[in-house]
Amino acid sequence: MALRFTSVLGISIAMVVSLLGCEERKAPEPAARVSPPEPAPPPEAPSAAPPPEPTPRGPAEPLNVLLITIDSLRADMPWTGYPRPIAPNLTELANDSVVYPRAYSASSYTAKSVATLLTGRFASTLYRDGYFFAKYSSANLFFPEILSERGIASFSWHAHLYFQRGKGLDQGFTEWRLVPGITFNPNTDEHVTSEKMTKLGIELLDNPKLTDGQFFAWAHYMDPHDQYVKHEESPDFGRKNRDRYDSEVWHTDYWVGKLLEFARQKPWWKKTVLIVSADHGEAFGEHGMYKHAFEVWEVLTRVPLIVHGGGITPRRIEQRRSHIDLAPTILELMKVPVPDGMQGKSLVPELYGAEPESREPILVELAEDSHNPPRRALISGRYKIIDFGRNRFELYDLEADPGEEKNLAKELPEELARMRALLAEKYATLPTVAPYGGMKLREGGIARGPSGPPKTPESAPKAAASGSAAAPSPPKNAERAPAAATSGAAALSPAAPAASE
Repeated sequence: MALRFTSVLGISIAMVVSLLGCEERKAPEPAARVSPPEPAPPPEAPSAAPPPEPTPRGPAEPLNVLLITIDSLRADMPWTGYPRPIAPNLTELANDSVVYPRAYSASSYTAKSVATLLTGRFASTLYRDGYFFAKYSSANLFFPEILSERGIASFSWHAHLYFQRGKGLDQGFTEWRLVPGITFNPNTDEHVTSEKMTKLGIELLDNPKLTDGQFFAWAHYMDPHDQYVKHEESPDFGRKNRDRYDSEVWHTDYWVGKLLEFARQKPWWKKTVLIVSADHGEAFGEHGMYKHAFEVWEVLTRVPLIVHGGGITPRRIEQRRSHIDLAPTILELMKVPVPDGMQGKSLVPELYGAEPESREPILVELAEDSHNPPRRALISGRYKIIDFGRNRFELYDLEADPGEEKNLAKELPEELARMRALLAEKYATLPTVAPYGGMKLREGGIARGPSGPPKTPESAPKAAASGSAAAPSPPKNAERAPAAATSGAAALSPAAPAASE
């Protein structure tokens, strides 16, 4: 057996060697195949393949815009982390929208913030009287006037008598309505009006004379404004001020939901962008304050901002944004050219997918009137500076101290100086004007500003403060917009560095 196995093994090895030898002796390839190869042909030109479709940076067609603002609606809502379910309809809407969790109103008070919404200009740059319930001169350009010139309907409805005709906020609107049965109290809102607002809104939005063509519609719901009412149909959040406020928000959200339920059934809905925000926030003891106005703390100026519809892809945009951008955004959504003189920048590119850019510094202000003191604040990076006037500044680190409880003005003098320079630089570019009307202002001055542009170059307002940057070129509607800052208006406080406790 061993001999047979050895013989078989030997034969197998011989066969393997023979095969390997044959492989080694295979005839070589022809000489032409082993010569240096010819240069490879150039790659196919990219133009041979169809280019990818560009990402749209705006709507494909002119859209309608429905703007809903809710008075005193704070930024801490369920879609930004507030634990109570106080706005189920808006929360559901936010899940299918672009949400800006770090949005700012231009001011902490209605009369100053809504004018910015309608003009794209800070209130301090508008011709206005010096009363708390400010009136705006017809010399200002409100964007619904631009729409009116193009035959586009604008209509609005309200639930507070400040919005009655005569304050100048209705400039350019086709229809301007107030809910019935309300009275005026300068200190509070005594009425519950969300149901009336929704019923009036349905009446207007169902009017073919207003909605058969392109339109802009604005509703301002009032109920979260004090007095805070506890509503039986809402969840029981408690009896304290914030508890009853939350009940008011739930009640308002319910009726806003009814309005949107109606709107979604209309043929124009698919061509409509919905924007939801607030005129300002509300304080519940922060900084010893209640309600709103008079200061520019975060709780008073941070607001919700939701944008929905029109082919916009839902997402959260974490960069800070301001209401100063809403007027140019609305015009661009409607495919209407944005006039020179607006001080913000359209959000449309990022609403349609562009990478959001920083727009800091963010500016918040409270233009002085008979009751409000002058206030200016600027946010850049993690820091916020507040100019209280009379050489008083405060500095806060919003990342470490979002409640603005520790003033760092003395601890960080270099940062304070940098932020002061940014604030001065920002206001050097704004054509601020003093209020008119002859009334006494909060700080003791008299409202002696212009109610319109100067008639001749000799009577034009002087440049801002000595040494400040020149004012920007007048807008196309220069005869209706302030062209330069009034003397001394560019700075509330002197330029020398100072700190306050």
